[in-house]
Amino acid sequence: MEYGPFSHSRKMKLVLISPKGPLYRKRGGIFKRSLRYQPLTLTTLAALTPKDLPIDITLIDEGISEIPADLQADLIGLTVITGTAPRAYELADQFRAKGIPVLLGGPHVTLLPEEAAGHADSLCVGYAEQTWPQLIHDFIAGNLQKIYRQAPDFDLSDTTLPFPERHRFNREDFLTQAVFEATRACAHNCEFCVAPTAWGRKQFQHPVDWIIQDIRQFVERTGKRKLIFVDLNLVSDIGYAKQLFTALIPLKVQWFGLSTVLIAHNYELMELMARSGCKGLLLGLETVTSGSLKDAGKKFNSSVNYKELIGTLHKLGISIQGCFVFGLDHDTVDTFDATVELAIDAGIDLPRFSILTPFPATPLYQRLEQEQRILTKDWSLYDAQHVVFQPKLMTVQELEEGHERAWKKIYQYNNIVRRLWNAKNFQPLAITANLGYRFYAHNLHKFYTCDWPIEHRPSTIDVIKG
Repeated sequence: MEYGPFSHSRKMKLVLISPKGPLYRKRGGIFKRSLRYQPLTLTTLAALTPKDLPIDITLIDEGISEIPADLQADLIGLTVITGTAPRAYELADQFRAKGIPVLLGGPHVTLLPEEAAGHADSLCVGYAEQTWPQLIHDFIAGNLQKIYRQAPDFDLSDTTLPFPERHRFNREDFLTQAVFEATRACAHNCEFCVAPTAWGRKQFQHPVDWIIQDIRQFVERTGKRKLIFVDLNLVSDIGYAKQLFTALIPLKVQWFGLSTVLIAHNYELMELMARSGCKGLLLGLETVTSGSLKDAGKKFNSSVNYKELIGTLHKLGISIQGCFVFGLDHDTVDTFDATVELAIDAGIDLPRFSILTPFPATPLYQRLEQEQRILTKDWSLYDAQHVVFQPKLMTVQELEEGHERAWKKIYQYNNIVRRLWNAKNFQPLAITANLGYRFYAHNLHKFYTCDWPIEHRPSTIDVIKG
């Protein structure tokens, strides 16, 4: 469908939508809306929209609000992850049937642009700092292109980039609006990770002064001093990380972020993190099975004693959300209980479990497809809570049931007490978070029920490669 030049006699109506995700697949969802932190994608796109053009912008996060049946728009953009792709395509087809042009972007579109093209008038592939303003200008001029790709020499060093327009959402709808991004990408090449496939391994960095200015203006506007950094690996570049943490110290903020376990080899860095206000880290611990670390491309994790690292971070006042994945090729039915016991013994403040998910186009997906182990291409099941491939050393049912059992066991009341006792952490926030995850653990599989009858689930592959 082709669209002519947009009339300048009125404001253009631009609607940006984040489609409903897995936790909200069924009526009511698993969590109340206010337990989610505010994402950055839509507020960043709103900020990048040219201010010299007459444009009225509406943001809709379908996880917290319904899309009006009578929605009026001149252009609709949807950001798509794999788990929301079917919903995004459904919405896109409905809007286009009404004569509204639709553009699609996000990780899934970047991974599978050929698939997404069948549901859109235009695609935004990769990051959008350069392409988004051009796309909007082209649309208004009646010259919308089929695809926009960010230039390979793109970086985030431009200090004139606008800050995300967080105020466009109602802050009461989210646990927090204080979400920031200093860097993008990660230098590692984990087999299951989407980032290297979608965006490469080159790390992009905002200037430290830009980040500090963004935080300052947010604190001045809201009075909030607890922040979340959503960077995949905030300490990938040690030199940059030290500059950032040093600059954070005068702000007297408290922050939470993500890191690899390799910080265990740099006590100076961990100490600086604590001084800068770090109160919590998400660590990709992944597995207790050494062979599975090699499977995942995270063999470097084996150089770290998890219990010692967590003990050191606790002494520095940093709580841990430890993330584990089940279903790697060396995992067996014994892996679930072994993982739970490690989490208790190490005093992990907030353990989290997921099922290995071969996201499309990743090395893991390509390998499993070659081995004929992909069981479904229903992207709505690619949410890290469904089994969508044939495990190697257990059945699909054993992986599903072991995953559910681990969740429920780790969040039994006695095990919550044991973990927090070992962590020496009985802060109200830790207790509240654990009770919230206990609710999650006991309700998760009401929302993530697999539709395959047991008798139709594939059995374990007989030939096991070393």
